[in-house]
Amino acid sequence: MTDWPEARPDDNRGGRYGRGSASAQPEGARVMRQVRRGPAAPPGQGAYGGVPQQPSYVDGHDSGYNTGQVYGGGSGGDGGHGPQRPAPDWRRRIKWTAITLVTVLVVTTVGTYFWADSKLNRDVDLSKVIERPEKGEGTNYLIVGSDSREGMTAEDKKKLHTGSADGKRTDSMMILHTGDNAPTLISLPRDSNVEIPSFVGSESGKTYPGTGRQVKLNAAYAEDGPELLVRTVEFNTGLHIDHYVEIGFGGFASIVDAVGGVEMDIPQDIKDTKSGADFKKGKQTLNGEEALAFVRTRYALAGSDLDRTKNQQKFLSALANQVATPGTILNPFTLYPTMGAGLDSLIVDEDMGLFDLADMFWSMKGVSGGDGTSMNMPIAGSTGGNLLWDKAKVKQLVNELNNDEKVTVKGN
Repeated sequence: MTDWPEARPDDNRGGRYGRGSASAQPEGARVMRQVRRGPAAPPGQGAYGGVPQQPSYVDGHDSGYNTGQVYGGGSGGDGGHGPQRPAPDWRRRIKWTAITLVTVLVVTTVGTYFWADSKLNRDVDLSKVIERPEKGEGTNYLIVGSDSREGMTAEDKKKLHTGSADGKRTDSMMILHTGDNAPTLISLPRDSNVEIPSFVGSESGKTYPGTGRQVKLNAAYAEDGPELLVRTVEFNTGLHIDHYVEIGFGGFASIVDAVGGVEMDIPQDIKDTKSGADFKKGKQTLNGEEALAFVRTRYALAGSDLDRTKNQQKFLSALANQVATPGTILNPFTLYPTMGAGLDSLIVDEDMGLFDLADMFWSMKGVSGGDGTSMNMPIAGSTGGNLLWDKAKVKQLVNELNNDEKVTVKGN
């Protein structure tokens, strides 16, 4: 009996090993199947003692071997599909993503700070103000709205009903006090009767002695600008002014437009041909042109200048409330135009910084949205068309502000 049959002479499959090949060379590894061998037969059984255990064939894998080497499969037991890619290191990725975001945030914040700081017009030198009162607790800002038309075209002036007068005058004046207690916003009517004290000319450097002249408060600004205005306010109140902030007509309108308008509750129907105001009573959103007309309206109000200052307080508080919101601060498409419009048009003192400006805006927001107080300077009467301050109440008010106490004085 022949154990191994002779190869068929007509087998033309070449010199491959297996499948009847007589060649000593093995078949290519990539087509060679692995053999899975079962357990050995029990004693007494074998090829002639029973049916032998048949090998099982599994392409590309032999579960009976544990050497990690498979013919034709490369390295490892991956079934011939190449090396496995290592799992991503998520901790490392998260760490570097966080570092990148923080770096971008820091660079953007620092860049924004220096950009904004460079746009402030620090043109007022308070060191020229002489004989100043002693500084009290908290911070006092003198906020001035001027009728400056600088940078405005003829079309702008016509649209905003500003006229074309040369120079600039104060259209509104307020003192904002900030400290440990709620902020206080005090309007100084421009028709207030005050004394012009001795002062040093801001341009000439010459000393002008006081003569006891009694004038309207806005005349101080018209005579020698911000420095004399600060000197006059300090002399007539006894309150130390820490910072000066001024904005003109055009800048005011630009800020309002940049924030998308400001919602106001108009207290009454208003129609004033001089300011261009034409409003119906009730809530409405004012754009820059309308806002300027509203805060400048005087002749359509029964109380004249005192009622106008109250409207100015309400609007400035509403504007600050609009600016100091997440929708403005966190939206670069609103924040940067607002900052650009505001900072370009502001005139401040030399020591004014961005943090001081931010403190001012947040405090003005607190006047309307918190426990803050807004009032006019207490008035006792008038003389020759000028409003006379109530000296006793003004003294008490200034004393409370200097001590950073809650204001109990009531204004007009």
